[in-house]
Amino acid sequence: MRLTVIGAGSWGTAIAGMLAAKAPTTLWARRADLAAHINENSENAEYLPGTRLPESLKATSNLRAAVHEADVVVVGVPSHGYRSVLAAAAPHIGPAVPVVSLTKGIEQSTLMRMTEVTGDVLSGHDTSRIGVLTGPNLAGEIVAGQPAATVMAIPDDALARQLQDLFMTPTFRVYTNDDVAGCEAAGALKNVMAIAAGMARGLGFGDNTLATLITRALSELTRLGIAMGGRPLTFSGLAGIGDLIATCTSAKSRNHTVGYGLGQGQSLEAVLGGMSEVAEGVNSTRGVLALAERHEIEMPIAERVGRVLYEGAAPADAVATLMTRDAKPEMEGIAQP
Repeated sequence: MRLTVIGAGSWGTAIAGMLAAKAPTTLWARRADLAAHINENSENAEYLPGTRLPESLKATSNLRAAVHEADVVVVGVPSHGYRSVLAAAAPHIGPAVPVVSLTKGIEQSTLMRMTEVTGDVLSGHDTSRIGVLTGPNLAGEIVAGQPAATVMAIPDDALARQLQDLFMTPTFRVYTNDDVAGCEAAGALKNVMAIAAGMARGLGFGDNTLATLITRALSELTRLGIAMGGRPLTFSGLAGIGDLIATCTSAKSRNHTVGYGLGQGQSLEAVLGGMSEVAEGVNSTRGVLALAERHEIEMPIAERVGRVLYEGAAPADAVATLMTRDAKPEMEGIAQP
């Protein structure tokens, strides 16, 4: 079996390194110099410094060469470039080749999830073989061998089990789930909430505030996720509450980092200027708010994040507005399993 990972950021590189220990794996990098560095040093010093990659892992900047003989294609490029990169690869991907997204975002122009973008770009592809890998997966901890788990969500059950075995390691446990819409929606929506959590930390608030925010954030993303086609129980699993906890509490989360900087009084431009990788929530918030409007779902936390990101509102004012909203029953509007 020949495997290809498209995207040599930290998570794409981490996944490629794990897969290379099991089967011949190619990692596509946009830049030729980065691909050469990985091949020469068995390390991605730019995005995953200090991590020794298997010497069997081969990197290339030639997209056709990376995918034309692949038996499984894994796509880990940011949402804003996902469609264009996949479109360039599309002529070289067979209609039955499994395609697994690692990207947790919403396409701004279409409001599609990444598996929907995949199906749209790969015309005629077997959609039962398009899925997503998602969960509380901070790349640095996983490559360090710390125990973690994830979800492989793909409609074809037999394929899901095959991919489960392929991605599983002694320290990286993989569960299957056929609720692609729910798993993928949860992964995209939680990034917005992580920015809010980072802002709370940046403002100096403590654990009570964070616990309150995470709980109410789960309510918001569950409401919208169900409206997007997800099943309620999915949001109580690894793709939902699991990923939400990790990204809202960890300083290693890029979205949390953005929120923290904003809470500390930095401008958005200054925060993003100090980051080497994309924080999906900065772009996805606009799409999430558009989806909430489309489905007539109230999302007060996401709305306040949007005002801070796009309208220059002060994080402290956003918190004050949330705390002074009209009182209501806790379970109002929460879907029951």
